[in-house]
Parts: sequence; C-alpha cells; structure tokens
Amino acid sequence: MITKVIPEEKVVAAYKAIQRAKRIVIVAHKRPDGDAIGSCLGLYHFLYSFERETFVILPDAIPANMSILPSSNEILNYELETEKCNSILAETDLIFCLDFNNLGRIGDLGNVIAQSSAEKIMIDHHLDYQPFADIAISHPEIASTSELVFRLICRMGYFSDMSLQTAECICAGMLTDTGGLAYNSNSPEIYTIFAELLRKGVDKDALYRHLFNTYKENRMRLMGYVLSQKLEILPEYQTAIFSLSEKELAQYNYEKGDTEGFVNLPLSIQGIRFSIFAREEKDTVKLSLRSVGDFPANQFANQYFDGGGHLNASGAESKLSLSDTIKKIKEVLPAFCEEIDKQN
Repeated sequence: MITKVIPEEKVVAAYKAIQRAKRIVIVAHKRPDGDAIGSCLGLYHFLYSFERETFVILPDAIPANMSILPSSNEILNYELETEKCNSILAETDLIFCLDFNNLGRIGDLGNVIAQSSAEKIMIDHHLDYQPFADIAISHPEIASTSELVFRLICRMGYFSDMSLQTAECICAGMLTDTGGLAYNSNSPEIYTIFAELLRKGVDKDALYRHLFNTYKENRMRLMGYVLSQKLEILPEYQTAIFSLSEKELAQYNYEKGDTEGFVNLPLSIQGIRFSIFAREEKDTVKLSLRSVGDFPANQFANQYFDGGGHLNASGAESKLSLSDTIKKIKEVLPAFCEEIDKQN
C-alpha cells in the first residue's frame, strides 16, 4: 500500500490540465542529474497515452551515462537549440516543471517560462519553493521527483497502462537520487514502488550498471588524481574538501558527468561527516555538498553561498575564484560546525 501523499485536488487539477492541453513541454533544471532526466522522460513516455504533442526541453546537455534511457536522444538542448525551443514554447498550452522549484534554476529558459501564458505544473521535492506555478506538487519529504511522477500517474489511475519505458525512466531517477539506495531511502514505500517497477519488466541490475558503472577510463584516472592529490581532510571539523580547476579537468579530457558521485567518496572515511567538492566552470565555481546523519549540508549551502537542497545532499554556486571559494569555506566552517554541534 502506498499512501496518498499528493492532495486529491492537485491530482484532479493536473489531470484536467493534461486533458485540456494540445501541446505539452516538460522542463528541468540546469546540469540535469538522473532524477531530473528520469522524471522528465518518465512523464514524457506516460503522456503518449494521452496522444498529446510532447517535448522535453532541458537548459543544457545531459551526462553521457543517462543516454541509456529510452528517448533520451529526443531531448532538446535549449543552449544549443534556442530558436527551435522558443518556437515550441510559444505554441505550448501546458508546461511541466520537474525537479526544481525556482525559475532561477533553469537559466535563460526561466525567463521564457515566466513570460509564457501556458498553464504550469511544478513537481518537485526540494525545500523552499518560490511560487510560480499554477499547480504546485511540492513534497520535500519524498526522496525524488521521479517518485512523485510515479505517484501522480498512479493517482490518476494509469498504473496498469504504465509502459516499460516510463517505468525504466522513473526507476533510473529514483536510483540516482538515492545513490543506488545508499542514502535518503529509509521509507518502506520506496521499496514498494521499486517492486512495482520491477513487475513492469525493469531490469534494475542492468540499469544500475549503466548508471553507476559505465564510465570511460579518463574518469577513473581523474578519480585517482582527486583522491591522491586533491583531497584535504580537516579532522577537527570532520570535513573533507577537494577542488578541481578547469585546467585540471582538461588534463583528463573531462566530459559532462565525469565527476558525478565524487563528492560522496570522502564520506566513506571513518569520522568524516561532511564533504565539499568545488569544481571550476567558466565564470563560476560549482559546489556539491554531502553529509551524513543530521549534519545540515543544505544549511551550509544556503547560509554562505545562497544554495540549497536536501539535508544530506545540496548544491550551490560561487562567483569567487576557485581559490577564494576554498578560502571562504575554510573561514566559515569552524563557526558553522560549532553552532551545529551546540544545537545537537
């Protein structure tokens, strides 16, 4: 039995919006991860049953390991196909906004969405929703947006019609946002949903291998470089910090997605509860933060870098240089850790 998390009035409203629409666009956040892509493609395949013209538009490219998902080759890249995407959006009746709750998370695409007269449905599981949608399905207590898409499909009465392609994409999103069920996955209902996806014919083991264990040699060598040369342990704060510059990434022929999961590695070190990875990219520094237990990675991200996310998995951006970003982290970390320890 799966509890009815999404309010009935929102389920009905979403169903009616789909029925009214002739053209539907599905969008997700910049640098899309497995949950963003899985939820978008899962919904995309589900909407086939409504015979609506449907498009998935993402702000930029997807990681190579996500190309295993059915119809991933049909995703439109707004950064590279701006004119085509804008033309599609101009004639759209309904826009699904998945895995983000702030239009600032989708870059230039956010301005287009904000100005669009199309009805908007947001489905997301992050904290601090900034209202913009006509229908907001926001549940931070749920592990992934893909799980919410599954729940919505079931609540609309279409589980029996769910295709294998929809199930595969949802499964991929749920796997990636829980680290292969390694974290954020203590809810018994997650396993009930996985069981139903397996009954649809999903080969979870094969999917896991493609998502987590199918990388190029350069990624492995980059990982070795990070662990041997870049990892800095601050035992007094139970924290690990590492960074990669654009030059260092180029030395290993970096491709989008190659550093996926790196930030989790230090958490396997005894006594480490907080891991911070800073990656230089063009004019900004991308921060990935992971933690264990009740240490609030999201609070650190928000308080010092205007970021956010979940308790144990968060992200942010810094406009400082890479070296100054690391310097700032080290300056604020002592007081932050002391305050958190006092609260606990």
